[in-house]
Amino acid sequence: MTEPTTIVHMLRHGEVYNPEKVLYGRLPGYRLSELGVQMAKAAAESLAGHDVTYLVASPLERAQQTAEPFAAEFKLPIAVDERLIESANVFEGKRVSVGDGALRDPRNWWALRNPITPSWGEPYQQIALRMYAALESARERAEGHEAVCVSHQLPIWMLRCYAEHRRLFHDPRRRQCALASITSFHFEGTKITGIGYAEPAAHLISLSATARTAKGA
Repeated sequence: MTEPTTIVHMLRHGEVYNPEKVLYGRLPGYRLSELGVQMAKAAAESLAGHDVTYLVASPLERAQQTAEPFAAEFKLPIAVDERLIESANVFEGKRVSVGDGALRDPRNWWALRNPITPSWGEPYQQIALRMYAALESARERAEGHEAVCVSHQLPIWMLRCYAEHRRLFHDPRRRQCALASITSFHFEGTKITGIGYAEPAAHLISLSATARTAKGA
């Protein structure tokens, strides 16, 4: 008997309104910018006509907002999965870009001692395992159809690296996970047979302050 074909789309949220330019992580109150709302709509439009039967998102506001046009497009409720949440980070609420001084401050060096785990936040392995569990859950809920899961850059990238049997330690500048991008996991039964990637909001990313300053999460 032929095993069911299922696709789980992992969607990164759109641009966030972040005038303070901090690493917002899991902090509450960070919502999409006007451009971010457009990005979410562009991502939803890119899947119009697809067989999406399950929609789930991280509990954070920006992910919930990004899911809204999908809920409208596919007439689905937005489920919540805590496993899709952003990774924890000790620099939450701080400015940590090059030139901001946080990485040169000796008080922060203990948190930077081990980039492999990493020492400044949730271990990469832990992120990958919880995201894989969320992926499996979505596959089961949408078996034979398609699911959309709204999450965050690092968790999606860790999931992809884990699924492709790549090392989890990486250069953040090399993540292939742009704003409102879609990383699609194709299944035959329970086996991943392919991973696709698309940037339906690419025409908006060049306008994004988040993309220019690498603040997105």
